[in-house]
Amino acid sequence: MLGLEYFSFAALFSPLFLTFMLLVTAAYFVVIGPLSEKFADAEPVSIGKKIMFVSGMFFLYLAQGGPVSLLGHIMFTFHMTSMALSYLVATPLIMLGIPTWLWRAFDRINPFKKLGFLTKPVVAAVVFNGLFSFYHIPAIHDYVMLHFAVHRLYYIVLFIAAALMWWTLINPLPEKHQASGLAKIGFIFLNMVLLTPACGLIIFSTQPMYATYSDPNTWAKAMGYCVSGDTSALLQTFGGPSFFYGLSTKVDQQLGGIVMKFIQEFIFASMLARVFFRWYKSENKEDDDDIIPTDLSDGSLNRA
Repeated sequence: MLGLEYFSFAALFSPLFLTFMLLVTAAYFVVIGPLSEKFADAEPVSIGKKIMFVSGMFFLYLAQGGPVSLLGHIMFTFHMTSMALSYLVATPLIMLGIPTWLWRAFDRINPFKKLGFLTKPVVAAVVFNGLFSFYHIPAIHDYVMLHFAVHRLYYIVLFIAAALMWWTLINPLPEKHQASGLAKIGFIFLNMVLLTPACGLIIFSTQPMYATYSDPNTWAKAMGYCVSGDTSALLQTFGGPSFFYGLSTKVDQQLGGIVMKFIQEFIFASMLARVFFRWYKSENKEDDDDIIPTDLSDGSLNRA
């Protein structure tokens, strides 16, 4: 399917990255299990949190080391799917899977406390969406895709920026200052708006923007991130990325922008509904608490 049968197991599943992800996941279970007694405020971790962490690691591996990563070097649609899975799906799931007492331990040894301003809602939203949009400027994107060390570094920075962006909505440390429900709603809308220009330019472009997906020679070089050996053989065998799909490069590009925007809208709309109902419920509860029944305040109930 989609030409995956032409690639080796190593190209499809990135064994080194898979090993790294498995080791991180194993370390998580060791820390929340046998080593948890070393943390004074440690509590048992729920099954739900464990499932969220493992799911987040799975989606991150799938997007950055599994078949989606390979396909992301062939089709722009899968590139955007990989970005969405990495930063809008995997990141919050991993954060939600980490128990509060472990977040507190991280906070106590955090050497970057002076950079705490980066968790401010507006700053975090601008940084993440700015880095994401900057990356998708055609010249920047093609440069990053062709320089593997820069590629790895940029994706790590994007992951950190995504975590900072999600911090406001997830509230890993309840004792820290928390944004109100109304502020969170505004923050969600801000993120939805900030990503729109980049997606809009991609969707409504009248011509292919990225040489990585439109120029066979550039594509072959970029494939070196996934395929070992001389990638020029890919040109002789396949001629270019269009061999693997029936869409034009422009349509693939437009579809990628639509996929990214759709996934973002779906996730943030779900978060918006969750935050709104929690905020609405909280506001109504506070209103109810402010009403003191007269029959209780004057003792009439006891007299009755």
